[in-house]
Amino acid sequence: MQSLASLLSSIGGNAAGRPIQDRTDLTGRYDITLKRPDSVPPPPTSESAGGAAQDPSSAVVLSLVEDLGLKLVSSKAPVETLVIDHIERPTAN
Repeated sequence: MQSLASLLSSIGGNAAGRPIQDRTDLTGRYDITLKRPDSVPPPPTSESAGGAAQDPSSAVVLSLVEDLGLKLVSSKAPVETLVIDHIERPTAN
């Protein structure tokens, strides 16, 4: 399930600035066949979405998750992040 969460994050879960994390506690290996949706609904306008328009790739992720019987729940949790404080050009030896 961790691999699925990573895949969904790379497809479009990060569009809202939130990575998808596996919180299912399922540990086995699963054979999952993901089908491309026939059509992706157009993203809502900013007026209908309460000021925040949804990215089309996020709609694809939501469709895939629903097809698998899973749901995405927004929450706050620590996320591993790489921070580069300083960088310099290499010097000639």
